[in-house]
Amino acid sequence: MSAGIVFHLLAALAYTVLAVTLWRPLTKGGEAASTGHIRKVCLAGAIALHGMALTQAIVPENSLRLGWVLALSAAVCLGMIVFWLESLVMRIDGLLLILLPASAITALLAAAFPNTHLVDHAGNEWLRIHLIIALVAYGLITVAALQAMLMTALDRQLHRPVQQADQRSTIDRALHSMPPLLVQEVLLFRLIWIGFSILTLTVITGMLVSQRLTGQLLPMDHKTVFTLLSWLTFAGLLLGRYTRGWRGRIALRWTLVGFAFILLSYTGSRFVLDVIL
Repeated sequence: MSAGIVFHLLAALAYTVLAVTLWRPLTKGGEAASTGHIRKVCLAGAIALHGMALTQAIVPENSLRLGWVLALSAAVCLGMIVFWLESLVMRIDGLLLILLPASAITALLAAAFPNTHLVDHAGNEWLRIHLIIALVAYGLITVAALQAMLMTALDRQLHRPVQQADQRSTIDRALHSMPPLLVQEVLLFRLIWIGFSILTLTVITGMLVSQRLTGQLLPMDHKTVFTLLSWLTFAGLLLGRYTRGWRGRIALRWTLVGFAFILLSYTGSRFVLDVIL
């Protein structure tokens, strides 16, 4: 068993334990537990384990390897780092009820599907920089997509009849403990702005790398097409936000569409090649 698999399993265990400590009060009819300083330190430890797992899996013995699930795992890990930093300045601890199970599942998938492929031209410094920037962009957009899904669930809950506290289901109590929609909307667009900026750098560095390695500035393969479609989607969303004040369900739909394109640009195609075929 490789070190990458072991560290992914340890990270999944750490995420799961933290998730259980937050969900357990809700299953017993109580309110969500406060994150607190101890849980934040434990979360930082879980993220560190996740990061070590990715380091062992992606850059073993100075090579560079990737796979569909490793790209997803790296995106989630980077997204958790962003959340941890945001939680220091904003009260968004309730989002952990969603992020922790998602992170645990992703880490387990990375341990279950360890197959990777060696990245061509791995010694090229520009390619390494491009991949780091791309993974950061994917991580931010992944968290933004999870945020959009959560806001969609909260929006639907607001349109339901008001229930007494003792009549709420576990899911309803979990949603009730989330930060207000306005706070989450501020966080969502902050993530989108930063993610879009880094995605723009991803496109630019990708063009430079392609020009150096293949002589083509913009090769029209599936990765390029879906990445550009995602870039155009988020550009349209931010333009609509600035000119027409888009928010609510319109913003959530555009965010999820942009995330779907990002997912298809790499993870989806590698899943087909590595697993289905």
